Amino acid sequence: MAAGVALQRMRRHVRLGRLGVWGALASGPLALLVAVMPSPTAVQAAVPLPTPSSAHSSQADPAGYAEVFLRAWLRSDTGDDSTAQARLARSMAPSVALPEPAKAAQPGLEEVRTVRSAQRADGSWSVTAAAQYADGLVRYYAVPVVADPAGSSFAVTGTPGVVAGPARAEVPRSSYGVTVPDGDLSSAAGEFLAAYLTGVGDVGRYLAPGVKLSAVAPAPYATVTVQQVLAVEEAAAAGQVPADGTKVHILAQTEARDGNERWPLAYELALKARSGRWEIAALESGTDQAGGVRS
Repeated sequence: MAAGVALQRMRRHVRLGRLGVWGALASGPLALLVAVMPSPTAVQAAVPLPTPSSAHSSQADPAGYAEVFLRAWLRSDTGDDSTAQARLARSMAPSVALPEPAKAAQPGLEEVRTVRSAQRADGSWSVTAAAQYADGLVRYYAVPVVADPAGSSFAVTGTPGVVAGPARAEVPRSSYGVTVPDGDLSSAAGEFLAAYLTGVGDVGRYLAPGVKLSAVAPAPYATVTVQQVLAVEEAAAAGQVPADGTKVHILAQTEARDGNERWPLAYELALKARSGRWEIAALESGTDQAGGVRS
């Protein structure tokens, strides 16, 4: 009964809509436009209003712009404005004077890398970049930059200045305070890393269920040897594999070799006990390839 009533109402609305359109045609184009336009309420529902803060919610960091300028500026010479680097530096900062290096005594510039960028109270930026030269010398330069509110355009506002490099941060005490003796855990870590870095053996046989990891390809080393294993949890130092589900986090210090090359490498791993053996639960060094985090 209710369905029949609803159907009758729907048909009535359709007939009324058709009558309205035909009546609008009879009354002229303006009436037709009014008849087919949605109501103001419908327009507001279909197009939500933008939030006031969405237009300029953040300002782009001009570090990359300052880095490009400093690289061109350091490779420029005021005595030769025709070089590509001088033209680039001039285009980015027309009012900034170019250097006049003694080419015979100046070592070649290797690279320029930003180490810090800070925004001042007036909205301008100070970008500190490190310039490394072929002889190993490193100099730090502060570059003043301004950016428009949207972060779509930048300008260098003054000549770079040589500044002191950043201070060395205090290294926190390592959480890996438990020494792991030779045994099942260190063997599991060593065998996994050997397969992971040399391509010899199947990485999958060392992984816990649900963990997915692929060996490094192409394999960068011929041999990998674990030198030392440190852990966070005391359970990692036990002589026997603990109960299923026990999880430990270790730092494996390794030595990788390929021909005459020798590379000291370190890997943070999470391992879980299952069926009397240790399995790799996560590779925590670098990107999170296992989909897990320290817990």
